[in-house]
Amino acid sequence: MNEEKLTIAVLVSTYNWPEALDLVLLSLLKQTRLPDEILIADDGSGPDTKALIDHYRSLFPVPVKHAWQEDKGFRKCLILNKAVKLSEASYIIEIDGDIIVNPKFIADHARAASKGYFVQGSRVMLTEAKTQEILKTGQINFHSLSKGLSGRFNAIRLPLLSVFFNPDPQSSWNIKACNLAFWRDDYIRVNGYYNNFEGWGWEDYEFAARLINAGILKKRLKMAAISYHIFHKVHHRENFLPNELIYRRTIAEKLTYCSSGYQEV
Repeated sequence: MNEEKLTIAVLVSTYNWPEALDLVLLSLLKQTRLPDEILIADDGSGPDTKALIDHYRSLFPVPVKHAWQEDKGFRKCLILNKAVKLSEASYIIEIDGDIIVNPKFIADHARAASKGYFVQGSRVMLTEAKTQEILKTGQINFHSLSKGLSGRFNAIRLPLLSVFFNPDPQSSWNIKACNLAFWRDDYIRVNGYYNNFEGWGWEDYEFAARLINAGILKKRLKMAAISYHIFHKVHHRENFLPNELIYRRTIAEKLTYCSSGYQEV
């Protein structure tokens, strides 16, 4: 991919954790290749988050666009679709509001971008103790030997070896939207995320399944585009089973489009 012609948006989902979002945006500010725009999908956060976003608007040389909706429970898919509506970039890298990224994260994703594919990146988990430390200090310079990492193999950056990791390109299993990249045209083609998911779970699997059903294959990116997941308690999972059934239906019926998604917001 010609990186000079590629325009990139970073899509960040967040909800009422400005302390974590602060570190995420700081890591984006330190990129060797800045995005062309930042899209913040805010699922009903309070004024502290808005104030933080306004502060970073003054620091970034690129647009920082804030999509917000009223807090009516976990409606991540809906706000992601609203945020993508604001985008003008051709390629979108999606992360969560608790994902700190390596300084070469965007540059690595730009090199991996390829028509006909979406890209699943990997993540390193930060321990609870390490999370408390960085929230106090703001120190976000990590490497594979840093203390407080879980799954530190994923912190090794050797981009030339990425080509040797090639799992099933037609499997939507174990998709993680905390480090996921796709073409905006492909996103629109499958109608984005399904708005009718309620609560946590399976929305990223289902979105990826529709991409794959539409002929857009998965590429796995290892040893590049490194991300670090800030520790937090597990989300409530009361809708886990109903959401899984939505995913299973998409698989069984080979759906390529959802009835309520990007076009309906």
